[in-house]
Amino acid sequence: MLPLLRYPTVDELGERAAALVARHPRDARLRRVGTSRAGTPLWLLSVGHGSRQALVVAGPHANEPVGGATVLRLAERALADPRFTVDADATWNLLLCLDPDGLRRNEGWLQGPYALGRYFRNFFRPGFQEQPEWLPDGAAGAALPETRALLDLQDELRPFLQCSLHGVDVGGGFVELTHDLPGLAQRVAHSAARLGIPRELGPYDTLYWPSLGPAVYRIPPPRPGDLAAAITEAAVESTWFHPHRHGTVTAVVEAPMWGVAAVEDGSPPADAAAVLRTVSHALRRDSLLLEGILARIRPHVSGAPDAARLLAPVEDYLLVGPGLADTWDPDIADGVRPLPPLSTAHLAALRIAGRRLALRTAGLLHQLVTHAGGDPAGALPELDRLVDAWCADYRDGCGARWIPVARQVEYQSRVVLAAFELASRHAPACSRSGEPGWGSEAAVPMHQE
Repeated sequence: MLPLLRYPTVDELGERAAALVARHPRDARLRRVGTSRAGTPLWLLSVGHGSRQALVVAGPHANEPVGGATVLRLAERALADPRFTVDADATWNLLLCLDPDGLRRNEGWLQGPYALGRYFRNFFRPGFQEQPEWLPDGAAGAALPETRALLDLQDELRPFLQCSLHGVDVGGGFVELTHDLPGLAQRVAHSAARLGIPRELGPYDTLYWPSLGPAVYRIPPPRPGDLAAAITEAAVESTWFHPHRHGTVTAVVEAPMWGVAAVEDGSPPADAAAVLRTVSHALRRDSLLLEGILARIRPHVSGAPDAARLLAPVEDYLLVGPGLADTWDPDIADGVRPLPPLSTAHLAALRIAGRRLALRTAGLLHQLVTHAGGDPAGALPELDRLVDAWCADYRDGCGARWIPVARQVEYQSRVVLAAFELASRHAPACSRSGEPGWGSEAAVPMHQE
């Protein structure tokens, strides 16, 4: 396999998978398992002939392209090493991209050069309701064709392991599990150290979730909640938990694009309250500023191509920003969920998360104005200044440094292979009647929030 210098596009993923099947016609197969909203095929690459199924899902989030390259790498590893197929009685089922339409919208930055400003000005991620891993209306109410294709695939394969491949734009690597895989934290630490990948020891996503070891977290079971909670906490009904009935353990594997060393600093902070005030006040100020820009440009951009699709995530981010600022502010105590004890890593992750919400919003607003074909509200110079200043804060204030694509892919591949080995070792046989093979939720220890 040639060294990966950039992320593959949707078309390149299909071409490379087809070429791999042509080279290995006895052990690799490619089939269409669905169609996106825009008519793009959803391709499943399968390697091996074992009775135990592993499912790996790339590209569930449109702006996180590392998974596509990772599934190609995993296919080559599985074809080259019988430990992952014949010896394990396993078949690898690799979904090349769950949201190909969204990935196409990121092609403005996808193939480099990789710079923070270029990324955020060309960033796209659909609104929460259009992200195919989520089931806001339950599995029976899933409307997106990409979601329905994944649900059908899960029910067909009944995998013992499902890996969902994600990318952290700025921060570090971590893993989220629906069930514990003892030993995974040590494997993650080893791979991260070998490849120079910072581990995220206090991700914003997992702030209230139990830890299963450094940079490994337990996803809580789904629970009812409002849209803001769903967007910020992700502990909602999802395709991560849907195959639980088949005894599946799901691993969400996050690999960073720009690494920040501070996210793996587990030391106690000198003054957590001061940092929290700074972060929360900045997010509140930035949200108000961006709301004002949106109000100015909305009359001029509403009729632009794709305006509704670009506005949906903007409105999501502006919805959750003020609430998060209140949650993080140590001077606001009434009616706000209390924070757990925070390390320096937690504070670094919260600073990154607040800045991320602002940068994504600014980048999408920039695209709205650009696509409208004019700037009567005079917003572009202001948006350019904001994007440049906030990216500089990531680089100079947080120390964000680009991680080459090949290292991102190798790290994510190693973590998936470790999860595969551990799940193969620990998972009981799945019941063909559909009963979970990992035991009931009551049998899984959960920390109290």
